[in-house]
Amino acid sequence: MVWLVVIGVMVIIAGAGFYLVQVYNGLVFVKQNVQKTWMNIDVLLKQRHDELPKLLDLCNAYMKFEQETLQKVIQARASAIQAQGVSERARSEGGLSQALGGLFAVAERYPELKAHGTFQTLQTRVSQLENQIADRREFYNESVNIYNIRLGTIPDTFVASWLGYQPAEYYHVPDTDKADLPLRLQTP
Repeated sequence: MVWLVVIGVMVIIAGAGFYLVQVYNGLVFVKQNVQKTWMNIDVLLKQRHDELPKLLDLCNAYMKFEQETLQKVIQARASAIQAQGVSERARSEGGLSQALGGLFAVAERYPELKAHGTFQTLQTRVSQLENQIADRREFYNESVNIYNIRLGTIPDTFVASWLGYQPAEYYHVPDTDKADLPLRLQTP
């Protein structure tokens, strides 16, 4: 009879241990998924940052009197490269997107620039990267949502707090990105 109780207790302990391992592994998986999706965004941001010097050099040759517009893009790019953390990165990348929108709007004033094949290629490439970044941000936020839900549900919340897991930060679009940019700036 005692052996049955001992075996029963051992089965319960083994089952609880197995269950805790499953919870732990699940938390590790969702945490790593959040980090992976952020790295996917980071790769696209790097590609966009790599394209910008080419675009700026080309624009500079045509837009001699638009130095302020070019400076905004250069400063926004530098700020985005130095940004740390999700919220600061979102804010600075939003500023860069806005500066690029302004650059493309000003480029409308320069038909020779718009007609230049390299400009069209770079503009298309940067626009494609912007779309891919937007898609990855959505996927990132979905990964963060799954992770944060896991951290908040029982029994995962107990294991997560014991391991020191903290909720991940969503990628919030800055208000400046939500504003409509003019399609074309008026020529003075």
